[in-house]
Amino acid sequence: MTARALMFQGTGSDVGKSLIVAGLARAFARRGLAVRPFKPQNMSNNAAVTADGGEIGRAQALQARAAGLAPSVHMNPVLLKPQSEVGAQIVVQGRVHGAARAAEYQRLKPGLMPFVLESFRHLAAEADLVLVEGAGSASEINLRAGDIANMGFARAAGVPVVLIGDIDRGGVIASLVGTQAVLAPEDAALIRGFVVNRFRGDPALFAEGMADIARRTGWAPLGLIPFFPAAARLPAEDALGLDGPRPAKPGARVKVAVPILPRISNFDDLDPLDAEPGVEVVRLRSGAPLPAGTDLVILAGSKSTIADLAALRAEGWDVDIAAHVRRGGRVLGLCGGYQMLGRAIADPNGVEGPPGRVEGLGLLDIETVLSGEKRLVPIRGTTADGVAFSAYEMHMGRTEGPARARPFATIEGEGPEGAVSPDGRVMGTYAHGLFGDDAQRAAWLARLGAGPSDVAYEAGVEAALDALAEHLGHCLDLDRLLALAAPVPA
Repeated sequence: MTARALMFQGTGSDVGKSLIVAGLARAFARRGLAVRPFKPQNMSNNAAVTADGGEIGRAQALQARAAGLAPSVHMNPVLLKPQSEVGAQIVVQGRVHGAARAAEYQRLKPGLMPFVLESFRHLAAEADLVLVEGAGSASEINLRAGDIANMGFARAAGVPVVLIGDIDRGGVIASLVGTQAVLAPEDAALIRGFVVNRFRGDPALFAEGMADIARRTGWAPLGLIPFFPAAARLPAEDALGLDGPRPAKPGARVKVAVPILPRISNFDDLDPLDAEPGVEVVRLRSGAPLPAGTDLVILAGSKSTIADLAALRAEGWDVDIAAHVRRGGRVLGLCGGYQMLGRAIADPNGVEGPPGRVEGLGLLDIETVLSGEKRLVPIRGTTADGVAFSAYEMHMGRTEGPARARPFATIEGEGPEGAVSPDGRVMGTYAHGLFGDDAQRAAWLARLGAGPSDVAYEAGVEAALDALAEHLGHCLDLDRLLALAAPVPA
């Protein structure tokens, strides 16, 4: 079997690369092709656990699902997880490789290319088609030296490129033509054609625009993709998705408030709640108080728990949450949020920054000690109210204390997990993906007074992927894309 490969790069971040690759993965898999998604380098704190105990970007896990596969560490061999404004944890082939500031990482990149190419060839050996996703913008020529994410990878692996522009953000003609203008001629020559994404209105109105881009660049116009509203039912790739508009829910009976902290991670934990018509999820931005009538506060995961706890205090949300609890409100801490709920967080080895110890919110009688060992496992369990669930853990640190005598759940093959306050209103757990389980989510909605749920979340994701594949099949020539893909050398 000789695999073929085609790469999709963008004129910028959040132009739709991840969803287009996911939709094409589903479309080609439905044709009977063995499809493998691949992203050489991703930067995201939204990660997924693989079956072999590693982690990759959540977008690649969705693409794997679209292709009918379990996620593999080779689908995203380099994952950068931002820990500060200038530094990130580096995950290589699913395992923590180290941490680096931005300038230092630029020097490290060339040494990561062998891992990237090894993973690419691993996938190609078992595939008919490898769909490669670039990162950020193809025109970031300031980062071109040692690049492993965009043109650097394309040239090293000999993979042709399709360039994606986003008309919804404006200036798409300039962004596509301008990309060619700044690229080195050898890089621009790898681009076989372009796609314009998220078009609204009559496609005939942009026919001349497509033709003009083609005239100016010499690239083939491969399609104009209409805006796809059902994309909102699929997990967002990164934190940019937190800013997207959400439909009003005038009939919502339950209000859930989530402080959006600087290093929030695995925020797709919120997506199933967003899918519920009876639940309004309020994302608290800087300067906003906890809204009146909040039923549940969720403290989400964090890539830098101590720094995010300081940010929460700086906003005064610790005071709001304490008052919410005094009024009988509920709080759920997920992973890093669970750690924040305790009496203290210690970082003796400087895992997140300078070694030290800070006071927590004091809402659970527990303490957490951060460590360099990361736990990455899928889990199954039963919460204290007897409702089964499936989820995953992704965290660094151990949490102990008297509140653990009232566990949040019992994990199959392991025992008690998490903690609950004596009055049962404050809960913490390391389980991610909890609300994606329909039975578990329904139990929470009943507890909060939202009424019964008829949302089948996972089935909805599958339906959205099918609809995305159909959508792309109508506006793109799939046979032409296959013809553009190049054989991967053995």
